[in-house]
Amino acid sequence: MEHIDTYLIDFLRYTAGVSEEILSWVYPLTAAFAIAVLSYVCTAVFRFAVMPAVQKVTEKTRNKWDDYIFDQRVMKAFRRLIPPVVWYVCLPLVFTGSPGVLSFLLKACNIYLVVVSLMFVSVFIHSLYEISEAHQKLRNRPLKGIYQMFNLLAVVVGCILIVSILIDKSAGAILAGLGASAAVLMLIFKDSILGLVAGVQLSANDMLRPGDWITMQKYGANGYVREVSLTTVKVQNFDKTITTIPPYLLVSDSFQNWRGMKESGGRRMKLSINIDANTVHFCGKDEIARLVDAGYVPAGRYADAGFPIANTQVFRDFMMSFMQTHPDVNKDMMIMARMLQPTPEGLPVELYCFSVFTDWQPFEQFQSSVLDYALVMAREFGLRVFQRPAGTDFKA
Repeated sequence: MEHIDTYLIDFLRYTAGVSEEILSWVYPLTAAFAIAVLSYVCTAVFRFAVMPAVQKVTEKTRNKWDDYIFDQRVMKAFRRLIPPVVWYVCLPLVFTGSPGVLSFLLKACNIYLVVVSLMFVSVFIHSLYEISEAHQKLRNRPLKGIYQMFNLLAVVVGCILIVSILIDKSAGAILAGLGASAAVLMLIFKDSILGLVAGVQLSANDMLRPGDWITMQKYGANGYVREVSLTTVKVQNFDKTITTIPPYLLVSDSFQNWRGMKESGGRRMKLSINIDANTVHFCGKDEIARLVDAGYVPAGRYADAGFPIANTQVFRDFMMSFMQTHPDVNKDMMIMARMLQPTPEGLPVELYCFSVFTDWQPFEQFQSSVLDYALVMAREFGLRVFQRPAGTDFKA
């Protein structure tokens, strides 16, 4: 193997009958052609023999991760590594007598090997991202930014290796030289570095997941998180607009995540109606009897009360019973009807409960139906809802 160039030259000179005048340029072409044929054969063997065999094995396994690791794209990217490896191994064997040509070809081969290696690393990292997206526990983690950062680091390392090959210096010497310009590099990659740190914090603390409904009024974000990348978080608002927020702002500033509400199975309804204070009075026996006959108050509910009962209390008890028996109210969470501090706008009666609906539209329908019912039923208890007088009121 060490003297294969001698065998090739002797073959061309004595067997093929190549003259000495043209041997100087026929030999390099013949050697290059032989290496090219060898690299093609190795690539073809890998393509038509190794790849089908590996894919058949992965199809029979129960695990799903190997389907991504050994899929068509990864195997194709790995196949690109075969030609430069074959050239790098064979070139020193056939060009020992031409050190200048050998040095040039090895540099070109090394650069090509670095480029195809970067392509393989990029495809492999993308496969890892697909594995995490398919994993039940990892699919909701904002890991895309972390994978992008690994890809960026691989490109930076590849560029340093290419420069070191071109100028015939070690990568360590180039890194030492870049230390003086570290401040400039940090300024250039500031957003990427901050995005990486923020992505790690968001993922480690489980602060944000793709699909979460978040609210960040400072930046006009109110909708679902569609993508968490290295430099941006895309939020699709309910008006179908897209708001982009740098990830580090989600760590430095505060935002509201509604995921806890969805996971709890109940969405809070907290609304109040203002009662005209002039309509508040104690209920007499006749009024209590009328409410009992109408089915609004259980018989004997206030028979043993040692104090006068106001119509506002009867109304609160009625709404409390209404929410406790409502089919769309989560009975495992707090249900309450209370009186708030009187205001110039009237006497607020607050209704507090949790709906079983967590999505926006059915929840609003539920909340509106409860409010409509409370506004209408207040009249049955002698209460009038307060509102500012309009022109029709003065006319009447």
